[in-house]
Amino acid sequence: MAEEVLLLDLWSSPFGMRARIALAEKEIEYESREEDLTNKSPLLLKMNPVYKQIPVLIHKGKPISESLVIVQYIDEVWNHKSPLLPSDPYQRANARFWADYIDKKIYTIGRLVWGTTGEQQEVAKRELVECFRILEGEIGDKTYFGGESIGIVDVALIPFYSWFYAFETCGNFSMIQECPKLVDWAKRCMQRESVSKSIPDQYKVYLHLLELKKRLFDSHE
Repeated sequence: MAEEVLLLDLWSSPFGMRARIALAEKEIEYESREEDLTNKSPLLLKMNPVYKQIPVLIHKGKPISESLVIVQYIDEVWNHKSPLLPSDPYQRANARFWADYIDKKIYTIGRLVWGTTGEQQEVAKRELVECFRILEGEIGDKTYFGGESIGIVDVALIPFYSWFYAFETCGNFSMIQECPKLVDWAKRCMQRESVSKSIPDQYKVYLHLLELKKRLFDSHE
């Protein structure tokens, strides 16, 4: 089956991590190819000509782009394992809403927390903590966002656990103090092999983000 499933990926990408987790949850064998986004491969440009970004899942030669679309595709095609989306239409819509909320907020705001300084960073930090608190309110006392089993909202958010150390160190705040329930949820997720093997070490990601900051932000100052 592995030759039928190819993932164009990047080790540090939270969006690529989503696809990895979903594939692992469904126990799908696949080939992973690491992309250099400063020198994108012809295959990536061919398979995702619109955005030219990873991740791209190639299944039987056909490409699927955008991480949440990929996760939903994986869930629908390989439906022999526990579903990542609920069957109830309202619960399904609600899960998509929160996955979309994470998509629109966490990466963009988080990037400003580790990538900027001064007032811009302070504003971003307050906004990020507020987003996390809103998500804490949604998970409440549940094991996962969808209840007792891992679902698309968890898959959308847990990759950013790899950024927690960077958020705390660059933003000078404590996730455990600000959002203890979210940290507990993240630790529960990390007990799953599908998650722990798909998410890189926080310190490795932090050093990578510092390098990115030098290239992307400091060069414009």
